Amino acid sequence: MFEKITELPSPYRHLEKMSTIEILTHINDEDKTVAEAVEKAIPQIEKLVSAIVDKMLAGGRLFYIGAGTSGRLGIVDASECPPTFGVPFDLVIGIISGGDSAIRKAVEFAEDSTEQGWKDLQKHHVSNKDVVIGIAASGTTPYVIGALKQCRKHGIQTGSITCNPGAPISARADFPIVVTVGPEFITGSTRMKSGTAQKLVLNMISTTVMIQLGRVEDNKMVNMQLSNEKLVDRGVRMVMEKTGLKNYEEAKKLLLKKGSVKKVIDSFTEGLKEDKVTG
Repeated sequence: MFEKITELPSPYRHLEKMSTIEILTHINDEDKTVAEAVEKAIPQIEKLVSAIVDKMLAGGRLFYIGAGTSGRLGIVDASECPPTFGVPFDLVIGIISGGDSAIRKAVEFAEDSTEQGWKDLQKHHVSNKDVVIGIAASGTTPYVIGALKQCRKHGIQTGSITCNPGAPISARADFPIVVTVGPEFITGSTRMKSGTAQKLVLNMISTTVMIQLGRVEDNKMVNMQLSNEKLVDRGVRMVMEKTGLKNYEEAKKLLLKKGSVKKVIDSFTEGLKEDKVTG
């Protein structure tokens, strides 16, 4: 029989009687267990990442779909891919029940629709070239389960991230990921350990996919968008390290002209090749 471990009573009682240091210490103690739970799911994560890479190499996209905290976490991860890795804004797409307004304010009962998730995916012309990952700490969210069910009917590969073993969402996913973090510090508050676990898994998925797609060189974000002075400065220092340029302003001028560290490095590489040929 399916049991929502995430909804079980907290092992801690009478939180309101604890001191500030006790509350902080106990939350931290619980958080320490999350990374170990994620580690156990690495084989599941690997299978999903491999499927995503294959689809993206063939021109596909990645969708995250969820409700509440889970939906917001998917949107955060998707929105960070373009500035970090220099990919198009519509390569990784986050969808939340209730629409964009639900990012800041909960939309009542939006997650209870079994049809709306698929309708929201269709707005982006989802197809069998893509991969759709449903995110739900409980693993029972109708909005997400309904979307994954329709995806499979249409031959679209699916993944899922949940914190409850045996959850219904896993049965709807080709590549289910289960991170069992146990009861929350505040009973049922899945924005805590469950949310942390989901964020860690999403970081692992998107980062590994982008590395596999060649969006990272060595350990550097060579394709990052130059959207503020901090990132420009970081890019200039990368250019200086990779090309041997000593003059900061010269490196900055070249970076801004080319638009990315990757393009600067490629132009230098091509220049070296031409020098060898002419030499």
